[in-house]
Amino acid sequence: QVQLVESGGGLVQVGDSLSLSCAASGRTFSNLVMGWFRQAPGKEREFVAAIRWSGASTVYADSVKGRFTISRDTAKNTVYLQMNSLKPEDTAVYYCAGDWRVVGISKTSTDYNYWGQGIQVTVSS
Repeated sequence: QVQLVESGGGLVQVGDSLSLSCAASGRTFSNLVMGWFRQAPGKEREFVAAIRWSGASTVYADSVKGRFTISRDTAKNTVYLQMNSLKPEDTAVYYCAGDWRVVGISKTSTDYNYWGQGIQVTVSS
């Protein structure tokens, strides 16, 4: 089992930056992929970014590429999502998720077995 707790959301202005954190606890993480997803009101949950715990390979959604950066701190068992140049369309509940996977990174939410409680990010114009 893996427990995930997000923090760092809030209300920001267009163009601002915000950093989300996801603290993980539980099993060892060597084959764990950590992902960020988001869900806006009335929309499906969508993939944002993901990182392999071992080796730090990353994948991004096209909509955030160049603006968002995912990283992890193995000493703190924490994954971060640095969000820059925020836009109103980035407004959503952001979820941290975990997927046990030997190779590769999935962008499909149903592949992820562990989820945080979600945290609100609102970008105001």
